[in-house]
Amino acid sequence: MSGKTLALLMLLFLVAAGGCGGGGCKEQPKAPAAEPAVKDVILATTTSTVDTGLLDVLVPRFEEQTGYNVKTIAVGTGQALAMGERGEADVLLVHAPAAERKLVDAGIGVNYRLVMHNDFIIVGPPEDPAGIKGKPSVEAFRAIAGTKAVFVSRGDDSGTHKKELAVWKEAGITPAGNWYQESGQGMGATLLMASEKRAYTLTDRGTYLAQRANLRLAILSEGDRSLLNIYHVMQVNPEKFAKVNAEGARAFVEFMVAPETQGIIADFGRDRFGGPLFIPDAGKTMEDLD
Repeated sequence: MSGKTLALLMLLFLVAAGGCGGGGCKEQPKAPAAEPAVKDVILATTTSTVDTGLLDVLVPRFEEQTGYNVKTIAVGTGQALAMGERGEADVLLVHAPAAERKLVDAGIGVNYRLVMHNDFIIVGPPEDPAGIKGKPSVEAFRAIAGTKAVFVSRGDDSGTHKKELAVWKEAGITPAGNWYQESGQGMGATLLMASEKRAYTLTDRGTYLAQRANLRLAILSEGDRSLLNIYHVMQVNPEKFAKVNAEGARAFVEFMVAPETQGIIADFGRDRFGGPLFIPDAGKTMEDLD
């Protein structure tokens, strides 16, 4: 071996040893993720994701992982979809599949993903003046209307309101009169109003369970397959609205369906209520839920 070759080999050995140290090579720390160019992400969502406390858990985790700042606007699903239709939100988390499909079919909603579900239930005063306990939803609504027991509707074009109207339609009833009252508010406020008035209302199970300690309402009708409450997430199409934060919206969608997030959803509420408030559904189809 020539002297030049030996010198070169020794140099390479010293460089390698210097890089690894006496204790062997150690994994170098990862470079921090690049700061997003546009940090604010506007999330339009239904009130139930806020009233249950789910977003209080998920949003900080998303912000920490990505560097984005989420500006949550909690309204009825109808209003959230309208915000998307006007390009006033970056990402939507909503629960009215038929209405959502209209945005997707129009090319306004993209990256449309199934996230989770729970179900709708009918709650009312424990003494149950309309006698609906154990009845299917359509029969329960007919009994409420027949006895003119007070019913509080959200009346706000939310996903819950849309579902309620669908049940009235199936029952063949157009509710009207002093017994049928509208809150015009979110689910938490509507439940409180129903509790104060000793009235019936339709609610998602998650919000009811989260608010139950403050209510004088009991679950009286539940279990209808038609009352599944299904949540999707979608981006607002940046090709339709140039100001939409496409990267931030995409990051939020991918976060919501990621295995780690789905695991958090699966456990959310289990410690307080003995079971989760939502069932994770990423990777499933609507047919899987039928």
